[in-house]
Amino acid sequence: MTITEHQDWLVDFYQQRNWYQYSPFVHLNFLTEETGEVSRAIRAIEIGRDHPGEKKATPEELRANLKEELADALDQVLVISSLYDIDAQDLLQASEQKLKQRFKDDRPRR
Repeated sequence: MTITEHQDWLVDFYQQRNWYQYSPFVHLNFLTEETGEVSRAIRAIEIGRDHPGEKKATPEELRANLKEELADALDQVLVISSLYDIDAQDLLQASEQKLKQRFKDDRPRR
């Protein structure tokens, strides 16, 4: 599945559940929430969580949780871009183009 295909699927999924009609501002709030969850997942991997109400997760569980949270954050970016009629593939191209232009005179570092 391409990123554009996923974006199309995601929009349809959100529309079926009446989530898509929320404004970009609301989806930005959802993205902020997901970003916090990514932060928590990375913290758990890097320094652990000393919380008496949580069981100690295995490395595989920690990685699976990070993957899930990154996917959730990505989905909100894709929904927001769709609300502004921006194709997901265009986001990838814009990112690459910006970095290539910004660092065109730099020699690669090793």
